[in-house]
Amino acid sequence: MNNKKVIIIGCGNVGMSYAYALLNQRTYVNELALIDLNTERVTGEVMDLNHCLAFSPSKMKIKVGDYSDARDASLIVIAAGVNQKPGETRLELLKRNAKIFEDIIKNVMKYNFNGVFLIATNPVDIMTYLTQKYSGFPRYKVIGSGTTLDTARLRFLIADKVGVSPSNVHGYVIGEHGDSEFIPWSNVNLALQPITDFISEKDMEEIAEEVKSAAYKIINAKGATYYGIGMCLVRITNAILGDENTVMVVSTYDDTNDVYVGLPSVINKNGADRKINFNLNEEETKKLTNSINILKSAIQELEE
Repeated sequence: MNNKKVIIIGCGNVGMSYAYALLNQRTYVNELALIDLNTERVTGEVMDLNHCLAFSPSKMKIKVGDYSDARDASLIVIAAGVNQKPGETRLELLKRNAKIFEDIIKNVMKYNFNGVFLIATNPVDIMTYLTQKYSGFPRYKVIGSGTTLDTARLRFLIADKVGVSPSNVHGYVIGEHGDSEFIPWSNVNLALQPITDFISEKDMEEIAEEVKSAAYKIINAKGATYYGIGMCLVRITNAILGDENTVMVVSTYDDTNDVYVGLPSVINKNGADRKINFNLNEEETKKLTNSINILKSAIQELEE
C-alpha cells in the first residue's frame, strides 16, 4: 500500500512508548491512528503527540482512530490487554487476554483489513497464534514481537562485557518469549569470531540468566516494561513498511508444530516472509523442543 498507515490498538505504556519512539525516528509511517477503550486518554495522547511534530524527524498525521481505519491500514500493532503482575509468568496472562483479542480481531476484520498484524501483548507467541486463528489471515502476515527485545538485551550485555558496540554482536535469543527462551551460544559471534573467544562459560551463564530475568526485575522495580519493546516495534515496523528483507527474531509460524515461536525470519512488506534455517547442537535442539512443547501445551489447555 502507498499509504503507510499504522493503527495502534491498546494505548497503555507499551502502545504509547511505541508511538513516541516512532516520532523520534525517521520512519515510513505517514499516518498513525490510536484506538483504546479509554477514549478520553487517547484524545489527550493524540494532542500530546501532535505537539511533538514540530521537532520530529518524521512527518505524519496522528489522530484518534476507530476500527474503520483498518480499511486502508498497512499495519496494525496490537498492544492491548491486561498487564503482567509482579511474579506472574507471561503464560498466566493467557486466558485473561484471549477474550480481549477475540473481540479486537472481530472488529478489525469487519473492515476488510489487508495489511500485516504485529502483536506485542503477552504471552506474545500465543496471542500471535490466536490473532491468526481469529483473523484467518495467511500465517506470514501475522507476526509477534517474539524475542526481539530479549535479543536486544543479549547484545547489549555481551557488548557491555566485551567493550564493543551491540551492533557488532551477532546472535539471537530464540524460543518462547518467556521462561523457556534460550540463547543458542553455538551461533553467537562477535564480528567473525565465536563468542567463546571473548567470554567464559560462567559469563555466558550469567548473561543468559540476566536476559531471562530482566523483565521480572524491571516489573518489580517500576511496574512494567515498555521503552525497550517500543523501540523493537519501531524497528519491526520499518522492516515491514520499508520492505527491507531484514532478518529479525520475531514470533513466526512453525508449520511442523502448529505454533508461533521466536525464530530468525526475513521481515518485509509481507510480514515474516520466510525463516532462516540454522544449525543447533544437541542440547540447543532439546531446549527449542521444550520451548515449543510449552507453547503447544498452553494452546491445548486454552482450546480445551
